[in-house]
Amino acid sequence: MAVQYDLEGQRRVYERWAPIYDRIYHKFLSDAHRRTAQAAAACGPDILEIGVGTGLVLPYYPKESRVCGVDLSIHMLAKAREKVLAGLPQVKLVAAMDACRLGFADASFDAVAVPFVITLVPDPEGALDECARVLKPGGEIVVASKLGRDRGAVATVEDAVAPLMARIGWSSAFKISRIAAWAERRGLAVEEVAPLFPAGFFKLMRVKKPAA
Repeated sequence: MAVQYDLEGQRRVYERWAPIYDRIYHKFLSDAHRRTAQAAAACGPDILEIGVGTGLVLPYYPKESRVCGVDLSIHMLAKAREKVLAGLPQVKLVAAMDACRLGFADASFDAVAVPFVITLVPDPEGALDECARVLKPGGEIVVASKLGRDRGAVATVEDAVAPLMARIGWSSAFKISRIAAWAERRGLAVEEVAPLFPAGFFKLMRVKKPAA
């Protein structure tokens, strides 16, 4: 039996967030947004951003890039379009789309950026499968998120603060190893797991598709 996901419920949540999202997260996540865009742009000009939201990452892509941004929420996308119309020529498209059902041809992009959304997608592996499908050989999936460690001192601290983090919508339950295991099953390679501000609380993970 096919698994049913509450996409409409997610849309309602994002509708409530849309008017205030930028005020809360713009400065706090700016380092992560900048480094995500830089890592994606280093792979080539054709970039897909999954979960583009209100468009906070979009200004960090180089002007010579060709960026498509997709999101589930039309209310978040309305904010992104305002930014694009105000002057972001590198952005060629922002559109409503389910991360697990991308409307792009195979091997369309040099990089797929996934900033702060993979832990919120009901079917993360399904979304990553779609990222890999639309990625060109040799390209990279660039994930930025709250990704927990499986063991060690950092993992201990993450587990200790998990109840507090859950209150503000972040969780350490989604582990780095989950993406690494997916990558191994699909024949992709984890190139890097790097700490992001603040103090490595967030992580940047680069997963490379084999060259043809």
